[in-house]
Amino acid sequence: MTQEEFVKVLYGKHRDCLRLPTPASICAVLDRLMQWMFPELANKQYTYEEELTIEREVIRLEMLKIMEKMKPHYEGDIEQLVNDFIQALPGIYAMLIDDAAAIVEGDPAAKDSREVIRSYPGFSAIAMHRIAHFFYERALPYIPRIVSEHAHEKTGIDIHPGAEIGARFCIDHGTGIVIGETTHIGANVKIYQGVTLGALSVDKGMAQSKRHPTIEDNVVIYAGATILGGNTVIGEGSVIGGNVWLTKSVPSGSRIYYHFNQNPKSEKS
Repeated sequence: MTQEEFVKVLYGKHRDCLRLPTPASICAVLDRLMQWMFPELANKQYTYEEELTIEREVIRLEMLKIMEKMKPHYEGDIEQLVNDFIQALPGIYAMLIDDAAAIVEGDPAAKDSREVIRSYPGFSAIAMHRIAHFFYERALPYIPRIVSEHAHEKTGIDIHPGAEIGARFCIDHGTGIVIGETTHIGANVKIYQGVTLGALSVDKGMAQSKRHPTIEDNVVIYAGATILGGNTVIGEGSVIGGNVWLTKSVPSGSRIYYHFNQNPKSEKS
């Protein structure tokens, strides 16, 4: 390929991408939305209630402007999608407040929810995931993954937008956590840094199947644990110790850990 041919190829790709919203524009409106919902993150103070109403409308219009470029790639009504998202915000906000409370309860170092919202990467990753998941569920391409990668870049926590995560999710520390697309996580689950909830193998033919584990309610997964496979279920109330490698299900109330001599141990409470 000559230099002239190479430039022509690049020009064609740049021209195509002009029809898509830029990652920067998506991340900018996302950060603006987070500041609107959480004064702990805001760069400005709102003196009157009406200012918040106006800001919500500005955010809606900004989102609509960005999403308009998605019309050729989305089968539904873009304006309805944006309006549905705005209507869903009270519910998303309520879930996030519960997530923050769970982090406060689960981390002795956390002073209060204000500190968690302002400074904890785990909360930031969960917040962006709940937003990304809304659009993923409605089959909007590109944007959910851009939102999740924005969170990944900021926090070091990699949650695929397709993962289903229940109420009161607690991430402690969080760096290096990976949660795959078809993971199901129940309520009141707590995970630590370096945890991987992944697939047993990378096979494109399995793209439409459940490849990642199910974590039932009230489970704790300690640092460095790796849990793999779409048929792997961690039963309710189980505790998975640090650096454990699991590729099969464990029943409710299990205690799985490595002893000091590196032999795996399993206990049923």
